[in-house]
Amino acid sequence: MTLLGFIILLAVAAVAGMIGQAVAGYSLGGCLMSIVVGFVGAILGLWIARWFGLPEFLPITIQGETFPLVWSIIGSAILATILGLLTRRRVVYR
Repeated sequence: MTLLGFIILLAVAAVAGMIGQAVAGYSLGGCLMSIVVGFVGAILGLWIARWFGLPEFLPITIQGETFPLVWSIIGSAILATILGLLTRRRVVYR
């Protein structure tokens, strides 16, 4: 994979992470966190899809590397929801 292909793959992961965070309604951070959430969401989404025996929807192939876009968005939304529930600020009234 060339440097340009890797940058395109990072951009696709960032977009998938941003969409997943928007669906969940919780933002974990900036662009770098969106890339991380996109990649972790792809792993989580593929794991869930394989667990239930579902096919890959809309896989994007960039220089021989396949990135499952739909499962990445679904996995990113699940990840952002879980982290949002765990790290939600609690209001203490005195």
